[in-house]
Amino acid sequence: MGRRPKAPEPKKKKRKKVKNIISSPKGMADILPVDDFYRRKIIKVVENLADSFDFKKIELPIAEETEIFEHGTGQTTEIVQKQMFNFKTPGRDNLTLRPEFTPGLIRSYIQNGMSNKPKPVKLFTYGPLFRYESPQRGRFRQFWQCDFEIIGEKDPIYDALIIKISMALFNDLKIRDLVAKVNTLGCDNCRNGWKKKLKTFYSGKQKKLCSDCQRRYKDNILRILDCKKEGCREISENAPKMIDNLCSICRKHFMAVLEFLEELNIPFEIDNHLVRGLDYYTRTVFEITKKDDDLAMCGGGRYDYLVEILGGQPTPAVGVGIGIERIVGIMKSQGIGKPVKENKAFLVLLGDLAKRKGIGLLGEFRKNGIHIAEAFGKDSLRAQLKVADNMGIDNVVILGQKEANEGTVILRNMKSGAQETVAIDKMIRELKKRLMK
Repeated sequence: MGRRPKAPEPKKKKRKKVKNIISSPKGMADILPVDDFYRRKIIKVVENLADSFDFKKIELPIAEETEIFEHGTGQTTEIVQKQMFNFKTPGRDNLTLRPEFTPGLIRSYIQNGMSNKPKPVKLFTYGPLFRYESPQRGRFRQFWQCDFEIIGEKDPIYDALIIKISMALFNDLKIRDLVAKVNTLGCDNCRNGWKKKLKTFYSGKQKKLCSDCQRRYKDNILRILDCKKEGCREISENAPKMIDNLCSICRKHFMAVLEFLEELNIPFEIDNHLVRGLDYYTRTVFEITKKDDDLAMCGGGRYDYLVEILGGQPTPAVGVGIGIERIVGIMKSQGIGKPVKENKAFLVLLGDLAKRKGIGLLGEFRKNGIHIAEAFGKDSLRAQLKVADNMGIDNVVILGQKEANEGTVILRNMKSGAQETVAIDKMIRELKKRLMK
């Protein structure tokens, strides 16, 4: 009987290729497996903290009506004026990729009748946010945050509790040498007087301010205080302080927050230039940084008017946003929580029968908590063992045609080269012994 002629190879279709290498959009980085390890670690701590302090998870849309941020975050803020990703839907709706969580979370609080729930309402969430910023250290156009919010209580103990939760997150991740920078912005009653004093103070110094602060003088004078440019900082050193202009109620509130922080042994310092730059903040504002670094890992404060601004009943609230990329950067730079080499085994399958029978073994490994790597697409024993060696895996399980017929596997040690044949029903027990060593 003649040999069957070999079928001709199909002609390869020419495909049009992009001329330049495609890269991710500016300021929007891929989350690679090595970074995902840290992120999952952070999220696990966040969820454990939420359970401990009785916060409930809420998931929010990635886009909201643009008006939510214009009214909530504030028309005069950098976020609304310069940094929002706005778009119009085919139905002519004006939407914005969320640049922060708080306005959308409060929208959900109002829309879903959470005001009828027992107070305080404690909510947490995490996910990506979007701001059109100039990418630099700790600043991206797509970035992740986790948020803790306490709604419905004005007692200063909750300001301290939010700071305590933030500190607990960093402590659980083994990040040390932290300081909470705190300030007060007062209420509408006392803040308006402070703003007038700032207007008077800066009025003869406008030309010495940077171009951004010259605009802020007209639109949002508080933002001049936290400008990082040296010339503006020098001028602001002698600017009137909010702490000297507080009404009696706001002074009492701030003093109580500081006393709670002392009681909690939380290291803090008063930063008279800290304003946080969002229009909804009232009274306490804070950031947490490392003592040797000005980059804020989290920031937040009290926002007692926001629920009312967005259409709800007057409701006090306080919260914090915690930057996940910034935490990952610190953990990596300081060697905190580095990925530990997993105690894996490697499964080699040789031939069609071994593949059919061996694919079911994956479920057994998973049930018994054994991490299994493989290279099933490679046909030869040598090629698959080479992959195991490149991955640094010592323990290999080999199933070939002979073993598949006999109901056995070969357990091989890549370091010593020693191997033995064991029955499939004893494989898990024997492999666990080797992995424990």
